[in-house]
Amino acid sequence: MTETPSSTSISTRLDRIATLAREAPDMALTTLAHHIDIDWLREAYARTRKDGATGVDGQTAAEYAAHLEDNLRSLLDHAKSGTYLAPPVRRVHIPKGDGSQTRPIGIPTFEDKVLQRAVAMVLEAVYEQDFLDCSYGFRPGRSAHQALQRLQHEAVCMAGGWVLEVDISKFFDTLDHAHLREILRHRVRDGVLLRLIGKWLNAGVMERGELSSPAAGTPQGGVISPLLANVYLHEVIDVWFECEVRPRLRGRATLIRYADDIAVVFSCEDDARRVGEVLPKRFAKYGLTLHPDKTRLVEFRRPDLRPPQGGDGPGLPDTFDLLGFTHFWGLSRKGKWVVKRRTARDRFNRALKRITGWCKLHRHDPVREQWQALSQKLRGHFGYYGITGNYEAIHRFWEKTKHAWRKWLGRRSRRVGMSWDRMDRLLERYRLPSPRIGRPYCAPT
Repeated sequence: MTETPSSTSISTRLDRIATLAREAPDMALTTLAHHIDIDWLREAYARTRKDGATGVDGQTAAEYAAHLEDNLRSLLDHAKSGTYLAPPVRRVHIPKGDGSQTRPIGIPTFEDKVLQRAVAMVLEAVYEQDFLDCSYGFRPGRSAHQALQRLQHEAVCMAGGWVLEVDISKFFDTLDHAHLREILRHRVRDGVLLRLIGKWLNAGVMERGELSSPAAGTPQGGVISPLLANVYLHEVIDVWFECEVRPRLRGRATLIRYADDIAVVFSCEDDARRVGEVLPKRFAKYGLTLHPDKTRLVEFRRPDLRPPQGGDGPGLPDTFDLLGFTHFWGLSRKGKWVVKRRTARDRFNRALKRITGWCKLHRHDPVREQWQALSQKLRGHFGYYGITGNYEAIHRFWEKTKHAWRKWLGRRSRRVGMSWDRMDRLLERYRLPSPRIGRPYCAPT
């Protein structure tokens, strides 16, 4: 019996794509779209979030699931025949940094998310064989905490050295379509997949009822956008640094990248300055610019190795931020210098502002429902920021959350506000999750 794609499990087919890509690292793959069949779309549907916001058509996941088989077969026919029309993404804005700025997020329709997931599954199987160890963002089996542990480990091994913070200005808005297509064609030349990606890049953005068609960028928030961003930056920075830059350096250097968040640790100052000078030219070649203020070189040598700065003791090192944490040198309980991390001030203030706003908006909800929602938010915060050395910051966040809840519970009516005696009694009944360190440090292997 001849084995057909439909009779083979999705995981087996993904493994075959990966094996083909691994065995032909310098070859462009021309036949990949045949893997996308009705079973593949069912798997893509299963992997697509069902609780996300709706796109421009307003269709929910539940409405799409009501006629799932018919919808998936229609989607497959349109995708394979070339008649699929990528709908524009609905743009919303979320607070960024301290809340004074916003970040645009694109929300595709649910059906578009399913098709994007199907294509991303194919491309991920190919590019996971090419991506380097320095890349951690939006990859299976990799996380932000792994990137942070690698950065911490390398900084300690180099006794700090110099850290080059790299910030790309509006990366998702300025990603060059022509360069992206050229980079994709180095590895993938399947006409169906490239045509679909081209349609998504040109789909346009719907904001306040007006449709626009940006000449560059990929909507941040789209299912396939993180993968395309990784493919782009893999070529722009990862391969370039590993193959061309590192062999020319005098000392040790390590690049850590999580999506468009990049930090490079150097053991030699002159290496760091040389790379810092050439880096803007490298990014400009691909239509990207570096933020002039946020891209900076930080002296991060261990305090006992730095020369005194006008005092009896060693000068204090600079700090730098990455992935929501401020990194700094401190003494361990055994009296050794280690790289410590605390919640970055802007991330702390942004998270607290969201909690306070939520308490204000939902102050009239039943107290039990408020407690359940706040408990979930606190668990999420502790789950990310609850790392070794950051207990003080998450405990302070816990305390300020209780203050915000008390404040807005006290404004449910015009009567006297919520006293702390009443609040303490309420907290005995509705205990908020206590801060805890859920991610103790372990050196990367």
